[in-house]
Amino acid sequence: MMGNPRETILNLALVLLLAAIPLVATGMGEPFYVTLATRMAILALAAVGLNFLLGLGGLVSFGHAAFFGIGGYVAGIAATHAFNAEPLLFGLPGTNQMIVIWLAAVLLCGLAALAIGVISLRTSGVYFIMITLAFAQMIYYFAISWPAYGGEDGLSIYVRNGFPGVNTLNGLHFFYLCFGLLLAALAVFSVLRNSRFGAALEASRQNQQRLAAVGIAPFRVKLVAFAISGMITGLAGALFADLNRFVSPSMLSWHMSGELIVLIILGGTGRLFGPVAGAMVYVLFEFYLGGVTERWQFFLGLILLGVVLFARGGVVGLIAGKARHG
Repeated sequence: MMGNPRETILNLALVLLLAAIPLVATGMGEPFYVTLATRMAILALAAVGLNFLLGLGGLVSFGHAAFFGIGGYVAGIAATHAFNAEPLLFGLPGTNQMIVIWLAAVLLCGLAALAIGVISLRTSGVYFIMITLAFAQMIYYFAISWPAYGGEDGLSIYVRNGFPGVNTLNGLHFFYLCFGLLLAALAVFSVLRNSRFGAALEASRQNQQRLAAVGIAPFRVKLVAFAISGMITGLAGALFADLNRFVSPSMLSWHMSGELIVLIILGGTGRLFGPVAGAMVYVLFEFYLGGVTERWQFFLGLILLGVVLFARGGVVGLIAGKARHG
């Protein structure tokens, strides 16, 4: 399908704007805005994972905080053991290398998503929403009752983990590392969406019986999509832990799952750059309105209500038009 030229231009503008914020902030001597932009990139990455499931498969998961939190705890636990020179399970050493941590986070989240998906995907509608929420809450309460890693007080990462050839302690360098991973995830989303697998996933949302009639098992397609979605969101969780140098059970809470859904709705469900637009709008509102009132979520809720009622395509759809693919 031909892309929407207006949406393509908007996507390019979003990329350039997000990439430029840290540069301008550094030039102005405002490192806080670099951190703000990094938060946007990481939340957008997490939402790209959920958008793959929600936007293409029509599956509303209210438990994606489980993967976000698992990724964060992988980063925190690995770094803690490396810092203290204590072995992990089975005598494995800890590590402060991001590449190893990312690989471990992605693999563990993929396995967790397969286990959760095998059960959750046998349901649909509100039952699917509730069972994904139930799994996430189980992991959340497990983290709270895990005193070895801080329990409900969380776990500190004393020094940000390292990446070969990059000074990750430099906020600007760390931003572009996160930004690069976001672009890679968007590329994966675009390739999969336009592949036969993406077509099968969208078909499973529209008519599972017809998909099964042509010899494609809807359950397997959705399970693979669920695993890919969890892996991308888990990678974002590992980055989020490094950004804050702290991981806590709040990363696993249902509030986090709701936040990711809000990002997608704000930006545009199923839109390639919907998560990026949604994350930018959300973080800006969180920062500026949060500085004015503690009840900033009320005003965000009004905006979200307006989007749902009058701009079903989110920010991207409002500006670029009705075409879904751009």
